[in-house]
Amino acid sequence: MSGIIGKKVGMTSVFTADGKSVAATVIAAGPCVVTQVKTVDNDGYQAVQLGFGEKKESHTTKALLGHFKKAATSPKRKLVEFSNFEQSLNLGDTIDATAFAEGDSVAAVGTSKGKGFQGVVKRHGFGGVGGQTHGQHNRQRHPGSIGACSFPSRVFKGLRMAGRTGGDRVKVQNLTVLKVLAEHNLIVISGSVPGAKNSYVILEKN
Repeated sequence: MSGIIGKKVGMTSVFTADGKSVAATVIAAGPCVVTQVKTVDNDGYQAVQLGFGEKKESHTTKALLGHFKKAATSPKRKLVEFSNFEQSLNLGDTIDATAFAEGDSVAAVGTSKGKGFQGVVKRHGFGGVGGQTHGQHNRQRHPGSIGACSFPSRVFKGLRMAGRTGGDRVKVQNLTVLKVLAEHNLIVISGSVPGAKNSYVILEKN
């Protein structure tokens, strides 16, 4: 599956040929360097490792410095493996936004924005307990009863309750490439992509 590593620039809107305004996300895709080519003989599986983003040598371990030296490239901040890559790549090759074309169907992987500790209404979409006109005092957004009777006398694991929200790895599928600005290494895709601005995003071809 071909892919590329990028950074989320922000959101905008794009007009389609029939005049519709479509929400879109701008991603700075690449350039990514092939830092390792894994084979079945050497590693037990086939994959291509890409590196993106510059990193200081003083912040890089000696083991990784040797790893990047084999690919004849500077230290990279983000490393991602892609299996079943469409094209044949060699160590040190570069991939940029031209690997995608308008109309391609892609999936975007990112880390969602962290929202901290949240209640059940915001975290799971609960409707709250009762209504304000029925004598409720301060329980409109409470979860309500969480357990059963004397049997089983406990709360089952996995019950949806309040807790930390966001900060999870999220994959959004069936997005469409609207524009490819090769001279700026930018890709404009339809819809929203998880993560804040300047966060890392992985694009995979469907």
